[in-house]
Amino acid sequence: MAEIFTPFLTAFILAYALRPVCLWLEQHRLPRALAALVSMLIGLCLVFFILSLLISLLKYEIPLIKAQLPDWIANTQAWLGPKLSELHINLDWGTLRESATQKITEHINDNADSLMTSTINTVLMSGSSVIAGFVNAVLIIFVMFYLLMDWNHFFGLIKGLVPVRAQETVHHLAMHTDGLLSQYLRGMLIVISIMAIYYSAGLSFIGVKGAAALGVFTALMIVIPYIGITIGLTLAVLSALLQFGPGTEIVGVLILFGIGQFLEGFFLTPRLVGERIGLHPVAVLFALLLFGKLFGFFGVLLALPISAVSLVLVKYLWSIYTQSAWYQK
Repeated sequence: MAEIFTPFLTAFILAYALRPVCLWLEQHRLPRALAALVSMLIGLCLVFFILSLLISLLKYEIPLIKAQLPDWIANTQAWLGPKLSELHINLDWGTLRESATQKITEHINDNADSLMTSTINTVLMSGSSVIAGFVNAVLIIFVMFYLLMDWNHFFGLIKGLVPVRAQETVHHLAMHTDGLLSQYLRGMLIVISIMAIYYSAGLSFIGVKGAAALGVFTALMIVIPYIGITIGLTLAVLSALLQFGPGTEIVGVLILFGIGQFLEGFFLTPRLVGERIGLHPVAVLFALLLFGKLFGFFGVLLALPISAVSLVLVKYLWSIYTQSAWYQK
């Protein structure tokens, strides 16, 4: 069922995120259909921008990995060789260097463009994958457009399905959830913008090449708790290591990310996003694994907002349970 629900869930989340843009365009006298179309194009451009950042990172990192591999093996030999000799373990470092270089050359091309071409060729060998991906993309765009067009009508129909005696309660919960998600989205956009400038400027000051792409990509990954900043830090350290080798630049990157985490975790996020959802870190990790398994990478991005909705419902049900006569007796 996940394969069926994923495109609709994706379209709904994108439409919800783009609805403020659509409303703003409508307020400036654009027809509803044109406002929905322009909002959708803005969202698609943002997605392609994120993908282009990833490709630009690959374009810089992959050639460096291939170029630096012999030096890494030589440094490892200089450090590890004497220790292995004491244990009477002898390795043929020349053969190891040639074998590793050959394997890297076979599996990693000189640039990210060639890597993307080979990946696309591999995907094209499976017609069903191409057809399924194309159908899902068309379905997401189609559903997102009509959700933006008929948002009020759609939720009016849903409200009509709710029993009259429960409509006030459901409306209250929906407004509470909408306020929580809106605060989360607006706050995260501001935090991402500030951190993108911070990381890009800091990495540029250190001298890391591709600092702008790496800084923006790291800031975008903030939306994935714990995992996102780990990915950004790993890429930054790897870039500095490939470019400068072990040295003060690595320390500079670690200090930069340490200050960034302190700034984001103790100042920006509490003030701009609030305390987010209030979930325990273990619950956050569980949500990431659960929604990632159900809906893939997009599920990981949605884990926190969906957890916010779930928390509102859980708190409401808990209040009903604790106020019931059965519980109090």
